[in-house]
Amino acid sequence: MFKTRNAVAIAAALTLQTGAALGAEHEFKLHHFLSANAPAHTEMLEPWARAVEENSGGRVAIEIFPSMTLGGRPPELINQVRDGVVDLVWTLNGYTPGLFPRTEVFELPNVFVNDPRAANLAMREMFDTYLADDYRGVEVMFLHTHAGNGIHTRETEVRSPEDLAGAKIRIPTRTGAWVIEALGASPVAMPVPELPSALQKGVIDGAFIPWEIIPPLRIQQQTEYQVEGADQARFGTAVFQVSMNAARWQELPEDIQQAFRDASDQAWLEQTGDVWRATDDFGIGLATSEGNTHITLSPDETQVFVDALEPVVQRWVEDVSDDGIDGEALVERARASIAENATN
Repeated sequence: MFKTRNAVAIAAALTLQTGAALGAEHEFKLHHFLSANAPAHTEMLEPWARAVEENSGGRVAIEIFPSMTLGGRPPELINQVRDGVVDLVWTLNGYTPGLFPRTEVFELPNVFVNDPRAANLAMREMFDTYLADDYRGVEVMFLHTHAGNGIHTRETEVRSPEDLAGAKIRIPTRTGAWVIEALGASPVAMPVPELPSALQKGVIDGAFIPWEIIPPLRIQQQTEYQVEGADQARFGTAVFQVSMNAARWQELPEDIQQAFRDASDQAWLEQTGDVWRATDDFGIGLATSEGNTHITLSPDETQVFVDALEPVVQRWVEDVSDDGIDGEALVERARASIAENATN
């Protein structure tokens, strides 16, 4: 049904797009939900696509379609690639709650703290043994996180969970919803492109997102406060994937598959972590330069949040155990792997 509903939109977008080189032996469409000006597009997806093309000796061309140009809404991206509507997607795992239960461990507060590079490397290390069953129907190019979710509020200065009591906060994932509930607020799910309008209209009181999203959506114009813990501590994160349709992957010759693997290696995941940290720093800098207040909690204030959010970890462990997943083992291994790969 999706293919039928979006056939006209896809055909129109294909007519308009001119980014990829024509005539390559293997041509791919990569679809995602943010604009062509977002750092995810300019600093990550474009360099990655060009690296694959270079690795292939010009035999691969990847054309990138931002802003859902090929039709549909962001939560439909994973089915678009699984169904072969598009070849590749960059998407947020949390847009489809419960579909990637093992990988959710990296979203959890007090598992992810402040190091996207370490989290990227830990997911790579754990993928084959612990995470691969989440990704049937696709071939994962790479997984990554952003720099972690901070708290953005329209009017409320937040220094304790009590300050959030009763607030309506946009969340990106189901684990993010649990975080907000544990802090006494009400979670509101919506794709991030809808956030500015919801803030402006007062539909929500704040958002649970990283700083990097501030510039492309001009969140600083809709909020007054950005809140994080000591030492850039965040309250969990979100996991993203760049994945290819499994059937498309399997038909590729080995040397072309290797071109994708080489572009998605450990060094790339380290670079991706650094990119998201740098764009996060830029985002908070923009917000404060335009008059917003950046609240960094003291160590004691941060510990209050840590204590309040530890039950979220146990809630997740109990939830996934109902599906036969050893959540305790995943939490232990994820924490250990992040620590082993820490950059500071």
